[in-house]
Amino acid sequence: MATPGDFGVVRIGGMGGRLISLGQRLIGCPSRFSHAFLVLDNGQIIQGEPGGAKIYSESDWPGAVYSKLPLTDSQRAAIVAAGRALVGTPYSWLDYVAIGAQRLGLPFKGLRRYVSDSGHMICSQLVADAYASAGVELFPDRAPGNVTPGDLARLINAR
Repeated sequence: MATPGDFGVVRIGGMGGRLISLGQRLIGCPSRFSHAFLVLDNGQIIQGEPGGAKIYSESDWPGAVYSKLPLTDSQRAAIVAAGRALVGTPYSWLDYVAIGAQRLGLPFKGLRRYVSDSGHMICSQLVADAYASAGVELFPDRAPGNVTPGDLARLINAR
């Protein structure tokens, strides 16, 4: 089991998983991992998904690879609290398109603002946003909204 405040990455199947993997390859971020979630406490996780962010049991992802970042107890508590506050946050498939366009340098006006808008989040954005809300920047070179599951996997050296 993981420690509260860790995050996990997994590979999901179906058309959604294939499209996410393809998109990550197209933007130069290939990864076999296509989904991410945040570990809460009491064996729970939160994940961004169509229909809004929901809490599940950690046991729902038996093949997950977990981060083991050096965090203090207070950072972990703040990350968990930030994650819990995101329950119900809407999901947007357009975030994948916006992240891809931004990474490819396509000149769409308002793109950075759209990707950074916390009113909607894909799974990896939820993880990065919870960390940022707790004062822990996973990727100091970019906004929390510009993070893919593959980015998180590389951060924990998952192959």
